[in-house]
Amino acid sequence: MTLLFRQSRELEAQIDEYLDLIIQGGLLFRQGVKCFLEHRLDEFEVRLTELRAIEQRADHLRRTIESTLYIHTLIPDARGDVLGLLESADEVLNMITVTLKRFSVENPELLDDLNPLFQDLAASAIATVESMVAGTRAYFRDLAAVRDHVSRAQGYREETNRLAETYTREVFRRNLRLSHKNQLRYFVSHTEQVAEDAEDVCDRLAIAAIKRDA
Repeated sequence: MTLLFRQSRELEAQIDEYLDLIIQGGLLFRQGVKCFLEHRLDEFEVRLTELRAIEQRADHLRRTIESTLYIHTLIPDARGDVLGLLESADEVLNMITVTLKRFSVENPELLDDLNPLFQDLAASAIATVESMVAGTRAYFRDLAAVRDHVSRAQGYREETNRLAETYTREVFRRNLRLSHKNQLRYFVSHTEQVAEDAEDVCDRLAIAAIKRDA
């Protein structure tokens, strides 16, 4: 991140670690969903516990980064944008964690024949997050690459929306209790929201990149 943070190698390392934690959280979400769909609930709970620990570490690290930016008055021109990006990215990780936790709390009765579709949905949502993280890294290292990562995130978000609609339409065609249909729609919606939140970060990222390049 030498482009923006020439003054502080420690701060560079902290932001890199923070973004790494988001990537790890996304991987754990994807693994956790797979375990749940395959009825490996003990393994699912292990993934959830690991994800919660990562979220806590990321929260602590974000606060440390924010304090460092203020105390040492680093990058005053871009500080507000950087803080906004970090806080928005934190909301994405929070949504990832909350969504997986809901599986543990509610233990939804998913439809086995639609599990591959749900797994694709989860993978697409996390791919959006991964593109968001790549774009955020580019903001610090290679400003010209931000646009490509943002565009890729938008593509994954669109695919996530398509998969969510396909799953939901299929559920409401079935002869199921309305309460069951609504519960499944609820879990699809929360998984879809992960991608929506990641795209929101990308929207902020695109604006921040334009301001820095001006």
